[in-house]
Amino acid sequence: MKTAIIGLPMVGKSSLFTILTGVHESARVGSQETRVGVAKVPDPRLYELAEIFQPPKITHATVEYLDFPSISKEALREAGYLSSMRVADALAHVLRVFDSDVVPHEKGSVDPIRDAEDVDIELILSDLVVVEKRMERLEKDRKKIKNPEFDREFELLVQCKAALEDNKALRALELSPDDEKRIRGFQFLSRKPMLYVLNLGEEDAPKLRQIEEEWRGKLSGRPKTGVSAVCGKIEAELAEVSAEEAREYMASYGLAEPGLDRLIKSTYHLLGLMSFLTAGDTEVRAWTVEQGSAAPKAAGAIHSDFEKKFIRAEVVNWKQLVDHKGYAGLRGTPLLRLEGKEYIVQEGDVLVIRHG
Repeated sequence: MKTAIIGLPMVGKSSLFTILTGVHESARVGSQETRVGVAKVPDPRLYELAEIFQPPKITHATVEYLDFPSISKEALREAGYLSSMRVADALAHVLRVFDSDVVPHEKGSVDPIRDAEDVDIELILSDLVVVEKRMERLEKDRKKIKNPEFDREFELLVQCKAALEDNKALRALELSPDDEKRIRGFQFLSRKPMLYVLNLGEEDAPKLRQIEEEWRGKLSGRPKTGVSAVCGKIEAELAEVSAEEAREYMASYGLAEPGLDRLIKSTYHLLGLMSFLTAGDTEVRAWTVEQGSAAPKAAGAIHSDFEKKFIRAEVVNWKQLVDHKGYAGLRGTPLLRLEGKEYIVQEGDVLVIRHG
């Protein structure tokens, strides 16, 4: 799952990406020169389980980020820029909330709502071009061939066109699973989940949670969107000090955890993902699956053969496993149970897969 980090010039986008992933080098994504990096999903549960099992290896779930060149009207008019962005599963739009006499804002003033809406409009216009081109092609195909599938696709695109012409992002449309499949191949930019990342000034750090909640209210009513606030200056300083110094530094601002940890978690959940765990003497690990996944699909995340040959899964909540000091303390209790193919895996389940 890929998340594209986007934003106007001078908003702190690339600095946040570097702190998140540690990546400095560029790579090519489509026709764009961009940076690709992976960030670990923070998960204290892994360390509590590791205290019980003492494995040599602890493995986190991860989120892949793409750092795109700064957004400009010129870039958004380039087909290559937009087509490269379409490979992402979600977008994280960094919005500048801080004032600075040293770093000027491209538009002369700091206005995150304006910046969010300006970029959204450009994504909507891009999708409208795609819709109109496809409808034109479909019109010709429908004249040549009678195909109910063409007719349904055309009806769906008419619905999309009406929303876009009304300046509404396609992520607001509620579609059936079948219709969702019909338009998935277009990779519409305004259909992708959007995380608004507020980059605050240092003076606002003590009020970070409060500001985040205020902006959730301002941006409420937008489906498939999320809000996460960070202070880029503080995050950069945290990245340079030891864990103990970082805790003291955060405490001085009244922060319980790094803002980037919450940003990663917000990205993970916005993508509709969750973690289940495996724990043993060799490794404690978090595995990524889509929310609502059945046990065989979770087994397939570990190894494709496990999904094909799935029999059952031993399931226990991670906290119960920690509290009982491992599997031995759970044997014979209802807390450790066997589940079949219909079981929907829950966040924080620890699984042992039984397979043929």
